[in-house]
Amino acid sequence: MRITSGSYYNDIYGENNKINQQLFDVNKQISSGLQIQYASDNPEIFAKTLQLDNEITTLNQVKSSSQSAYKVSTQTDTTIGEIVKTIESMQVKLISAANGANSYTSTQAIAKELRGLQNNLLTLANTSIGGQYLFSGTATSVPPIGANGAYQGNNKNLEAFLGSGVKQKYNISGSQLFLGDKNQVNRTITTNVPQMSLTDLYPDIMQDGNLVRSTSSKETYISGTSTIRDLMGDTDSNTTNDATHSPYFYFQGTRTDGTTFKSKIQMNMTDTMDSLTHQIALAFDPNQTTPSANQVNVTINPNGQIEINDKIAGSSKLDFHMVAAVDFSGGAAANVTNIDNLQSGTTNFETAAITAPGLYVKEFTKSSFSTPASVSNTIEGINYDRTNFAANGASLISDIPQIDKTTNAYATPSSKLIDISGASTLNGSQMVINGKDITGTVFTAQINLSATGSTFSLDGGATNYNIFTATTPRSAVNGDQMTYQQLLDVVNMATSGSLPAANTTAGYDNAIYASNKLSSTTLNSSGEVVFEDKTNPTTKASLSIYDATSSTYPITGTLSTGSSLAFNANSALTIRDPKTDLFAQIDQMIKSVEEGKTRSDGSSLTDPRNVGIQNSIQMMSDLADHITRLQTEAGSYSQVLQSSSDRTDMLIVSAQTLQSDVIGTDVATATINMNQLSLNYQAMLSGISKVSKLSLVNYL
Repeated sequence: MRITSGSYYNDIYGENNKINQQLFDVNKQISSGLQIQYASDNPEIFAKTLQLDNEITTLNQVKSSSQSAYKVSTQTDTTIGEIVKTIESMQVKLISAANGANSYTSTQAIAKELRGLQNNLLTLANTSIGGQYLFSGTATSVPPIGANGAYQGNNKNLEAFLGSGVKQKYNISGSQLFLGDKNQVNRTITTNVPQMSLTDLYPDIMQDGNLVRSTSSKETYISGTSTIRDLMGDTDSNTTNDATHSPYFYFQGTRTDGTTFKSKIQMNMTDTMDSLTHQIALAFDPNQTTPSANQVNVTINPNGQIEINDKIAGSSKLDFHMVAAVDFSGGAAANVTNIDNLQSGTTNFETAAITAPGLYVKEFTKSSFSTPASVSNTIEGINYDRTNFAANGASLISDIPQIDKTTNAYATPSSKLIDISGASTLNGSQMVINGKDITGTVFTAQINLSATGSTFSLDGGATNYNIFTATTPRSAVNGDQMTYQQLLDVVNMATSGSLPAANTTAGYDNAIYASNKLSSTTLNSSGEVVFEDKTNPTTKASLSIYDATSSTYPITGTLSTGSSLAFNANSALTIRDPKTDLFAQIDQMIKSVEEGKTRSDGSSLTDPRNVGIQNSIQMMSDLADHITRLQTEAGSYSQVLQSSSDRTDMLIVSAQTLQSDVIGTDVATATINMNQLSLNYQAMLSGISKVSKLSLVNYL
């Protein structure tokens, strides 16, 4: 084989370039600290490096997100802590106000302090950080509490990004904080008319005619051992004739599960109040086949008022109303079917409600709501739900929240009436809308709910207008499919005086459009119906909505379904409830101090439905528990976010270390490699030099 100069040169040049490139690569690895510079250098290492780069970028995003959320969460925790301290201070002030030894001046001073603390709560509620309000949900640019005390934010969550598919809530919305549910709380309601023993109050009539009332009379509140005679009174001291005028008790209400009841029972004068409360408890038991009376606790409080406590926590539907009548003339007038027949008059020991000489009617709840002009009786306490909405300037507002039977959530315009109703079906029932329209003209509208199509009419008119569905094809709505929006539309048309020109979909839609220009009827955030007059700053309108059968009772000793729906009622007062309306409740509590009301007192003309200071103390305690629970929740978010940030730091270091292992240069190995390559290169050059000096003579 012949080795030419050209081939010899090529071999030398190739080896030289190869070793030079290797030396260059190793030197570059040492100087840059990286094994490769381009993907082509080593595709496998490049792919692993790119994957680790993405992971480190994601981890940095997680760290940034968790740290930003942590700042909001810790500020939320701190602010809620200040709210808890303020509420605890208010609770101390309420306990001080409950002291009967306080003078009027001292009580008013406490009330002013409470108003100051209330203002501090409003300031805390509107706390912001970095221009973003803490308690507005995702509407962070909107102050959560408006000037009227209403919540203006939403109930949505702010969430931090903690990794692929992983998010962490870090805010407490005002919807939770100020309007949230306390699922561990049992609803408690109370009548607000204090009941005294008429036996002790009128001893000259009921005990002995020789007694002098001014010296023998004493104020003793009814208790569980008091008799029905003590409660209802008598016209004489003779107990042998009591059987001829045993009283009737008419009561109705709503159970824990949202079903309603109505009952009329007769009690003997010798029966005790404990016997009456047992009968009330039986009515609240939905299992009427074998009622056990274990759904509620019914007791008589120290003020002679009936208190009912729901044994099942988390429900806001419990309600109650009762009125009693006794016929002292010995007739049958008290045993009426329609409670509207009970009207006013006097007995010889109290001004009371009577329809015939000697018929005495006793009320257990009292409100400041007026009665519609079309309802004949003159005692507003007799009516359960035939009462006018409260007027406030251009607005009319109901007092019974519409609450879903299943979820305990407030109704919205899209909610179906049947889901809130206490009945199993609404078809075949009639609702009445009573009052004055925006011009002051009296009107009565009837809504007839039917499976074949619901309708409404005005003042008994011959025209029955269809209540049309919004879906195509348009048709009159099935009563069990009717929504609150459809009801609100009918109420608004009737109260604004804008009725359909024709019983067609176009006539119906045009009437709704025209009525919305004059007024609006909506559901507020607390599930209450609100009518707003757009034409007058002080509306001339009045409004009541009720079941047409609300005043009709079953035969004595039986139980029937109560009103399908109730919107405004002279019902028992709420003193404990799972639902919270922090600022409305606090305002009510402070009013009880300003008015000097130790307990609820329906006899007050200024504010008969105020719960009183003693009940306010319990309500404030419930608020404190509710807020403290949410502070704990906010604290847990902070801990999770801090842990996430710390863990992310560790993962970033770990990923960077792994990345260094994958792409980073092992300097010791590279240096050894470079030294070896240098020796090889030098050896190659030495060999080339020696070979280059050889000639043919060396082989001769």
